[in-house]
Amino acid sequence: ISRLALAADAVTAYTGALGFRPGAVLAAGTGLIALGTDLSGWRRADGWGHLLGDCGSGAWIGRAGLEAALRAHDGRPGGSAALLRRAEEVFGPVAELPGRIYPRADRAAVLASFAPEVAGCAGGDPVAAEVLRAAARHLAESAAAVCPPSGQPRLAVTGGLLKLGEAFTAPLAQELTRCLPHARRTTAEGDPLHGAVRLAGALAAGPLPLPQDPRLLRVTVGSGTLPGTAGNRPSAPP
Repeated sequence: ISRLALAADAVTAYTGALGFRPGAVLAAGTGLIALGTDLSGWRRADGWGHLLGDCGSGAWIGRAGLEAALRAHDGRPGGSAALLRRAEEVFGPVAELPGRIYPRADRAAVLASFAPEVAGCAGGDPVAAEVLRAAARHLAESAAAVCPPSGQPRLAVTGGLLKLGEAFTAPLAQELTRCLPHARRTTAEGDPLHGAVRLAGALAAGPLPLPQDPRLLRVTVGSGTLPGTAGNRPSAPP
């Protein structure tokens, strides 16, 4: 008998960070998704992509920073001269910015590439600092939406956004404490690859100690040929 676990990348991120314990994980990089479980079911928040969501992500921070730069260029309130200078250093004349970004298939990554510039300005620019504080609030709200409401669930943050440094991690810690005073903040134990290995090991030993969900985690069981080959092809998740 062969068994195959089909897991979303958010689940492997969760398992890598917290293993098989109840809690919540924020996977924050170019995009943003929050995933939590009380071990009886999953809760997900955001992960809707850079046009409709991913609030507080690298793409969100970069876009907000560029918006502040364009406000300064136009002379509108809420602009940042510091971010305008950084935007022109990185992208060239900001009047050409829409043409440089909108047509690109990788525009989320292009937007996220400006997030470190926002963090770099935050020490001396209140607009940039507020962008990071707003991002921290968004992340904490997503974590609160998925974290088990009782007990002492664990809470971990993973992803490249942590590389922005103290200008971002300090307000993030404050917001997580405000929104989730009952959660136990912990450093992620591993990355999504580590999580995939953990899932494989648990699957080999017996039933997975995590809840199954058709969109997040599903185990298929077959015999003879490997799943995905002729005669034993699992149906695609919805």
